[in-house]
Amino acid sequence: MVSARFPHNPCIKETGTIRRRPAKAVASERKPQPTDLRLGKILRLMMEHATVVVSGTKIADEISCSRSEVWRLIQQLRSLGVDVAGHPATGYQLRSVPDLLLPEIVRPLLRGTIFDAHLHHFYKIGSTNTAAMMAAAESAPEGSVFFAEEQTAGRGRGSNAWQSPRSTGIYCSVILRPLLPPSETLILSLAAGLAVHAAIEQVDARVEPDLKWPNDLLIEGQKICGILTEMNAEVTRVRYVVVGIGINVNQSNFPPDLGATSLRLATGSEWSRVELAAALLKSLDREYRQLVEASDARESILRRFAENSSWVQGKHVRIEENGSAFEGTTEGLDPRGFLRVRTQGGVQTVLSGTVRPR
Repeated sequence: MVSARFPHNPCIKETGTIRRRPAKAVASERKPQPTDLRLGKILRLMMEHATVVVSGTKIADEISCSRSEVWRLIQQLRSLGVDVAGHPATGYQLRSVPDLLLPEIVRPLLRGTIFDAHLHHFYKIGSTNTAAMMAAAESAPEGSVFFAEEQTAGRGRGSNAWQSPRSTGIYCSVILRPLLPPSETLILSLAAGLAVHAAIEQVDARVEPDLKWPNDLLIEGQKICGILTEMNAEVTRVRYVVVGIGINVNQSNFPPDLGATSLRLATGSEWSRVELAAALLKSLDREYRQLVEASDARESILRRFAENSSWVQGKHVRIEENGSAFEGTTEGLDPRGFLRVRTQGGVQTVLSGTVRPR
């Protein structure tokens, strides 16, 4: 059975009953084409022989294809922005290490985590969250990761779109299957926020993002990360949760009214998306393992979220919820992770809606 909605959980979007459509229509919707795995194998081979030219014959032997097919795959790599020197007569050589989130590049950095076995990469896709939800419904294992270089229909919270220009940000969704009741899954969004926060500080300790409840990260009031969590659940248990994370990494500009920035704009330097993505998934692995294994994990997540957020305590805010609005001052998180706001009429618990500075 597919669960009813739980409106008290603001950042968990739940699926509803879906009417079945003809097999051809369903197949075309549900099978976004992943990036050819051979591209990653070619890159890995050239990275292992970075100082020499790798012949087309050697590449063909390694990936079991013809030399003409190698040439075609090299053209695909170039279309992805990979700087490959050479031609079929002499061989190929990388001019620089590519910053692509291909499984062959990311997987070695994730060994020992729940995310190292099932990595999926898309050159272009509508939404990684949509692809992950579809895969989860078809029994994809926990720890499956979906990366995209570009999203054409990236989704933020509510009806908001997420800007996803090619190979400048991290657009990533993961499948989790926690043993939690649906009413307690807000904690996953808070844990994911902590994971992003830790990953950014690990790569550059000078950057101190601000956690905005429940699912954004900001630098100097400008958004750099959004987290979209969706789930499929029964009344008493979660079947699966998809946590989607979008990070603005190397974008050089945004529309003035968007209120966003990137790590590159904030620091003045280019960031390695591969390094940051690996740090993110390792950090998320630690947070998730602690949540499902440690008895005091919930209290730790709530405490650390509050410590790294200027929004949780003493912030003058305006809450827009279900067509109405009220103002007040934030007064911490309740035991489930919901935001408490003191108003003229007393303390209210924010269950959903948008939190804005007053």
